[in-house]
Parts: sequence; structure tokens; C-alpha cells
Amino acid sequence: MDELLFHVTTPLGITIIAARRYWELVIAEKHPVLRGCEDQVRRSRKDPAVLLFYRGEFPRWLCAVAKVSGRRGFLITAYPTDAIKIGELVWPRLH
Repeated sequence: MDELLFHVTTPLGITIIAARRYWELVIAEKHPVLRGCEDQVRRSRKDPAVLLFYRGEFPRWLCAVAKVSGRRGFLITAYPTDAIKIGELVWPRLH
């Protein structure tokens, strides 16, 4: 089994995991700008089992995408974005 990079519980009580080897792929090949941010959570319009976790503020957010089943999930990818997707707002952060 691959070494676990993180194991976190989201504001929704869902545990998300990411393997170190997969995260290295994300920051090396997919989105290097993420190398070394959570204001709201939205549900994907295409797949209700996918949640999008946003952190940051305009004009740039970090979006972490996780596939969930019950109270467990795993990181699919993460990327910087200048727009928050329209999907259903599941959890707003209270300031």
C-alpha cells in the first residue's frame, strides 16, 4: 500500500485520504503551482459523489476535488482556479 500523505476530516465529517505518490504527481505534472487554502464545499453537477473544496479568495482559489462514499473519500486532484463551479453549495464557512 502507498504511503498516506494526509488523512483529514472535512467540515462535513467526511474523511479524505491522499497517497504521497499521487500528490507528488499532482504537484509535479498536473498543477505545479500548488507546490509548497477552505471557504466552501460544493457538490459536482456531473457526479453527486464528487465534492469540491475551495479555499482562498478572488481572484484565485485552490480547489481540491474528492470522491466520497458515505463518510470516506479520496483526493482525485487539486488545482488553482479563478472561478468557483456552480454546483450545489453544501457547506459555507462562517466568518
